[in-house]
Amino acid sequence: MDKVIILDFGSQYTQLIARRIREFSVNAQIIPYNKPFDISDPQIKGVILSGSPCSVRGEQVLHVDLDSILGKKPVLGICYGAQYIAQYKGGRVEASEKREYGRANLDLSKQNDPVFNGFKQEQVWMSHADTIAQLGEDFEVLLATESIPIAAYKSKEGKFDQPIYCVQFHPEVTHSLDGKLFLENFVLRVCNAKKDWTRQKFVEDMISSIKEEVKDEKVIIGLSGGVDSSVAAAIIHKAIGDQLTGIFVNNGVLRKNEFEDVTNLYKSWGLNVIAIDASEEFLSGLKGVTDPEEKRKIIGKIFIDVFQREAQSMQDVSWLAQGTIYPDVIESVSVFGPSVTIKSHHNVGGLPETLDLKLLEPLRMLFKDEVRSVGKHMEVDDEILGRHPFPGPGLAIRILGAVDSEKVRLNQEADAIFINALKRSGYYDKVWQAGTILLPVKSVGVMGDERTYEFTLALRCVTSTDGMTAEWARVPYELLAEVSNEIINNVKGINRVVYDISTKPPSTIEWE
Repeated sequence: MDKVIILDFGSQYTQLIARRIREFSVNAQIIPYNKPFDISDPQIKGVILSGSPCSVRGEQVLHVDLDSILGKKPVLGICYGAQYIAQYKGGRVEASEKREYGRANLDLSKQNDPVFNGFKQEQVWMSHADTIAQLGEDFEVLLATESIPIAAYKSKEGKFDQPIYCVQFHPEVTHSLDGKLFLENFVLRVCNAKKDWTRQKFVEDMISSIKEEVKDEKVIIGLSGGVDSSVAAAIIHKAIGDQLTGIFVNNGVLRKNEFEDVTNLYKSWGLNVIAIDASEEFLSGLKGVTDPEEKRKIIGKIFIDVFQREAQSMQDVSWLAQGTIYPDVIESVSVFGPSVTIKSHHNVGGLPETLDLKLLEPLRMLFKDEVRSVGKHMEVDDEILGRHPFPGPGLAIRILGAVDSEKVRLNQEADAIFINALKRSGYYDKVWQAGTILLPVKSVGVMGDERTYEFTLALRCVTSTDGMTAEWARVPYELLAEVSNEIINNVKGINRVVYDISTKPPSTIEWE
């Protein structure tokens, strides 16, 4: 099928570019910037150079052989990619007096290039410290903003066999209001890529791949009741049937009653499920640990240890399946590997070299909404598909600082009140993700005639489509007041509730 190659220079948003392109039913393949590929492949319809945390002026410039790419297929440079092309082809890139980060407005008044067809919104998202001060003679300016003279440029007619477009803003993030339209114009009209990538084809190809790879071997998968592990299990079960056994581990930091509810749900599906209560083992390993990365690694290690023990008690198990998805991978690898690290994920980091099982991750190329779409195609229960994302390390990363059983209990009770209130009000299905964060902060309160000195709890509720960007949800004040009142009155140990109004970026959805 037709595809667009994305050269990854380590941007946070590289996979989001692919996500946007897939919305046009076009396949997008991400490869490291320094990995060779055959530009003459007729299936390759265009090449995109991503952004990067590096500077084209710095000592650690990430070089790519542009002579082998430019003019061969249509090219789009985004942020670092735009600056790299400009500098390579005779332009000049300088350090900005201040870092341009956040919303900016394009001057569209004189622009009629086809790649901007349909543009009505001027707002775009910037994220760069360098800026393009001058272009080489083969290029011309398309757009400026109020603060930079070259926000977009292109190759002049006749200078290259195939067009080159470059932008200093990020069209892939939702804050660039017509950014998706820009990418659609580039992919479908400039590159002339065919719309032949569909969820049905993904499922068919994945089932075929699993059958071919696994053959008659046995697979175990960690189940959590969440969308990712459930859809992964559905695909694998469709491919190999009873060769799959699901293992649900109580890590001691699940939501209230989740261990029992999830176990019963999977058994009703007809899946082979083994339920293991390892809560004491996890809480013991987390005792006194305050560093978020260390928490994740501890949970990941114990998680694998439990699986190893269970696998050893079963005969002929060869595979460990996981519900790893794209955002997990994005936020877990290094810029030189190549995406910059934000946090490690227990599904993709810390696996011991002594692990005896091969890894099967059928969803690692999908974003959350794509996973839901695939799950719907697989006829996975709506109760599962409608569940909010819940982190693998659970409440351990929603309890800031050290974790113990009492703090877990406090957060479980508060979280249950929050989630149930959202469901009663109809807001649960209107938001992407919600949860409570227990802060290592105590404050003075008054209850009756008594002075209290208890914990502070934060409510986090966001809207999103893919988890890569998110806005804080505008939940009605009356509902927040109801939740706050119910938590303070019913959860002894919490006397103050606050609401998080941070967006992603710059903040992450989870606090740790």
